[in-house]
This record gives sequence, structure tokens and C-alpha cells, in this order.
Amino acid sequence: MRSKQASRLLEQVREQKPLVHNITNTVVANFTANGLLAMGASPVMANAEQEADEMAKQADALVLNLGTLNDAQIEAMAKAGRAANEKGIPVVLDPVGAGATIYRTNAAHKLLNELKITLVRGNAAEISAIAGLDSDIRGVDASRGEYNVESIAVYAAKNVQASAIAVTGERDAVADKHDVYTIYNGNSMLSKVTGTGCLASSVIAAFLSVSDKLTEGAASALGYYGIAAQKASAYTNGQGPGTFQIQLLNALYRIDEIDFKQQLHIEREIVNRGGALHE
Repeated sequence: MRSKQASRLLEQVREQKPLVHNITNTVVANFTANGLLAMGASPVMANAEQEADEMAKQADALVLNLGTLNDAQIEAMAKAGRAANEKGIPVVLDPVGAGATIYRTNAAHKLLNELKITLVRGNAAEISAIAGLDSDIRGVDASRGEYNVESIAVYAAKNVQASAIAVTGERDAVADKHDVYTIYNGNSMLSKVTGTGCLASSVIAAFLSVSDKLTEGAASALGYYGIAAQKASAYTNGQGPGTFQIQLLNALYRIDEIDFKQQLHIEREIVNRGGALHE
């Protein structure tokens, strides 16, 4: 993928300041809102069922995050999702902890079945769970074993009711039924700060609000986010996750066309009819 395409999408986000409606969890709301502001988008964190559909109708993208889940929030997500579908804006589902409990897994499937989901973003264990792949889950950010994120993304794109899938981890993959993008940008410090995956989902939503190409837009978003993580790690100078969190916000704010040109590393493969990868 050419860096100029990804850089232009970020420019459009900063120019248009899309309103990203987040129905998210209490742990990450502040960090997510600040991350969206840093990149140039406009966040709104409205969880109430009573206003969910009204708020979604005003938004340019919607993010549904299952982190701190309850019945009222599920209903709010369904209402907002229906309004977003009517408006035709991107809907990103983040199935936090899917596979860890029946309740979470069922909630993810309910939203997938009732709504038109543009993209699902999760770690390998979460995406494996909603796609019906065997997985050993210990928690929302922890799982044993090595994962081939490209294969999981391709399988899920074929078997999950969503237009595209993003699997994030040591490296990231974005797939639909035709293509899979591997994103090599990133840094291990992302796993030391809670909510970095949740913010990634919202960054994707912001990019999708200005992109007419789904998988390219999502891959560009993750490339941008990964570059920010790399720069944040360099700024941190070994001080630890507290400093990294602050520097990640700074990097999201500072990244420009030169950073994309020098650091973006994304590769694309074609998916054949059987769902396998083709060089």
C-alpha cells in the first residue's frame, strides 16, 4: 500500500473532523476520547439507551465496544446500530472478551445478526471465538499459543456476518472475502496499557468515515496507529507504560506525511475462493 494513500486519509480526518459515536466501556472512555481528539476526529461517548439512536443519526461513524457489558448497553448498541445502518455510516464492533463468557459471546453474535456491521476488530482470541475457531482464552488481553493473524482474519471474513475483519496483536491483519492486508507497524508497549485495542477500533472508525475503500481504509488506520506506537516508544526512553500512554497521544497528534513515507509497512495478498491466501 502506498504511504500517500494512508497519509491522505489522515489529512481528511483532520480536515473533516468526523463525529465518532462510541458506546464503549467505562475503563477506556477517557483514553479513547483523547486519542480521537489527538488524531483530529470528534468523539462523543453516549451510552444511554434513551439517546442512542438520536446520537447515532448525528454521527459519521459508530463504535460498539463490549468491554463493561450489561443488558441496557446491549439494547443501546442495537438501537444506535439500527440508526447508523439507516444513515449508512460505518459501524465497528469491538467484541471485548468474546469467548471468555457465554454472555459476551452471545452479545457479539446478537449484534452481528441484527445489524449490518462494517468491521469487527479484536485480538486473535476474540475473533477466533466469534468465528467458531478453537481458542484458549484467559482474559481480554491474554491467550496462550501462537496465532496466524492473517489466517484468522481470512477465516472470520468468510464466516462472520461483517463486511471486514481486523485482527490485532504483534502484527495486525485486515481481511474481507477478497484481500488480506498485513500491518507490520506497532510496538509491544501497546500491550502494557489497557484500552489501546479499544482506541484502535475507534481510530479505524474515524478512517472509515472518510474512506471509500473498506479494507484499505482499515489497514491505513492500523498502520497509522502502529507508527504512533513506534514513535511513542522512542519518545518514552524506557520510562514505562505511564509515559508511553501520554506519548502515544502525542504521536497520534504529530504524525505527518513524512512519517508515513518513512515508516508505513503494509503488505497485501489476494484471498482465493476457498478462503486461503494466494501470493
